[in-house]
Amino acid sequence: MPEFEYVARTLAGERVSGTTSAATPREAIGQLNGRQLFPISVKAVRPKGVGFSLGGGINAQMMGVFYNQLSGLLRGGVPLLRSLHILREQTSSSKLKEVLEDIYRRIEDGEGLGDAFARHPKVFSDIAINMTRAGGEGGFLDDALDRVGTFTEEQADLKSRTVGALAYPFMLATIGSAVITVLLIFFVPMFGEMFESLRAKGAMPWITDALLAFSSFLRQYFFLGLGALVALGVGLKFYLDTPGGRRVLDIVKLKVPLFGPINQNLAVARFCRVLGTLLANGVPIIKSLQISSQSAGNIILGEAISGATENIKSGESLAPPLEKSRCFPRNVTEMIAVAEESNSLDTVLVDIADTLEKRTSRRLDLAVKMIEPLLLVIMSGIILFVVVALLLPIMNMRNAF
Repeated sequence: MPEFEYVARTLAGERVSGTTSAATPREAIGQLNGRQLFPISVKAVRPKGVGFSLGGGINAQMMGVFYNQLSGLLRGGVPLLRSLHILREQTSSSKLKEVLEDIYRRIEDGEGLGDAFARHPKVFSDIAINMTRAGGEGGFLDDALDRVGTFTEEQADLKSRTVGALAYPFMLATIGSAVITVLLIFFVPMFGEMFESLRAKGAMPWITDALLAFSSFLRQYFFLGLGALVALGVGLKFYLDTPGGRRVLDIVKLKVPLFGPINQNLAVARFCRVLGTLLANGVPIIKSLQISSQSAGNIILGEAISGATENIKSGESLAPPLEKSRCFPRNVTEMIAVAEESNSLDTVLVDIADTLEKRTSRRLDLAVKMIEPLLLVIMSGIILFVVVALLLPIMNMRNAF
């Protein structure tokens, strides 16, 4: 629906301005009259809402704080519109301020908070939208927002820990590769002319000959190889953006040695936490499964969850199809089966998520500790190869004299 920017006066003569959604300028003027505002000017502006590019500058940690603050204000008896106004004024993000202004206006026009959130899918996740809708309909909006805030902060913290754990090995590999490349391109060729006499006599060690040949090849075709790698990377990115590419990538994530079980446990933990949180807030199980299948972050697990959803629609239980898919650990499906029998699925799922995240965090730390010495050994081996290849002919030359 088009947006109109207006300037108007209140009954007290105060000059106010803002925007409103309407099909036509006449309808916009009618809305202002209904709010006891006397329009001075009304003009069409670029529509705001779903078409916004609102994702930039708003991170998960910021959204977690927003949910918790909004929950605290509502629990303290502050009306929703007043709460949104307070949070809009105190936020330091211009993007979030713009989003909250749009949400404030929509709620003022009678729209529900969950529906207003849904207007900004780049900012508010599916779980936040659906839990807010359930909380608004069930009368526990403050509790629902508090749970969304806790969930959002936990997921942001888990992602931060994962990225932080992998940052040092990545930097080590990048810097080591750069040092070795510079060594081969600029340092090794300096010894080529020095060893020409040995080459003429046929006394050049094969290891040195191989090093010089590789150095010459790298120096001659470095930019061509770099361009080929960039083209390969761009092509791979385009392929991974396709449904088939994403599917292949998700299969690799689950099968890759060392990190496969870690990726699987993280995806299962995310699914369990989302499903448990939605069920605890009164969202129907079919809708909860549909949302959690998308939030698992892995197509293969999402397909397994969708298959389980069809079983639920047929009146069957959740655990057997999950176990049959072989995407979920046996102990997880056993706990889900027991929870279904005891009618405590929401609580048990959150407990499973907590356990899996703690276990995965330990495994990730162990994997990183294994990668660091492995990278050091590989780079040390390459440097040792270069040093030996350069020292052998020098020693041969000394012995010749």
